[in-house]
Amino acid sequence: MTLTPLPALRYRTKQEFVYQALRDAIMRCDLRPGERLVVDDLARLLEVSAIPVREALHRLQSEGLVKGIPHVGATVSPISRGSIDEVFSVLEGLEIVAARTAALRMTAADAAALEEISAAMDEALRRDRKEEWADLNSPFHLAISRLAAMPMLHQMTERVLARWDRVRRFHFNGVLVPRIEQAQEEHRALLLAMKQRDLEALERTVRQHNRGALLAYTEYLHPAAG
Repeated sequence: MTLTPLPALRYRTKQEFVYQALRDAIMRCDLRPGERLVVDDLARLLEVSAIPVREALHRLQSEGLVKGIPHVGATVSPISRGSIDEVFSVLEGLEIVAARTAALRMTAADAAALEEISAAMDEALRRDRKEEWADLNSPFHLAISRLAAMPMLHQMTERVLARWDRVRRFHFNGVLVPRIEQAQEEHRALLLAMKQRDLEALERTVRQHNRGALLAYTEYLHPAAG
């Protein structure tokens, strides 16, 4: 079990400290799907009592990140096919709205900022730094969401991308690495459609991007019989 929480002094309560430490570890896959979460062990690692650990686990369970199993206790929720479907279905809807709105509002400076992130991703691929590319993916999509100037939409996009980040870390070599060049091509196409304010092409590209990713995970998890 690996936990690398930020200093407890940054949090208002011990419960918040424990919750964030466990949530971050789950999202990074330091706590892997199916791993048992023993209250006493976690309390000792985090140097707190059992009470804030139990409270944090209940909160994580309400978010679907922790699962209670009879006679076993709490475990990290699995990354199921259904949860992957949900991530990309919800993300597609959010990104269609965000990208269309952002394209209509985007200034030359906004476009340049997006191009800078895209160029950094191109450079990461050129240097074969796939983890670096993956770490830039969420900032790229969140930059588009931020341009839409819809706080609720942006907050929802942050949450869904955090779920995607967990999925991609767990299946990094099996799914993301083989698809990474295609994904970056779709990023370039998305940015071009935004700059040209071609809303039809933009929506088509967003759908292609999310459905292509979902298909890659589906084929990896359930390969066709040969």
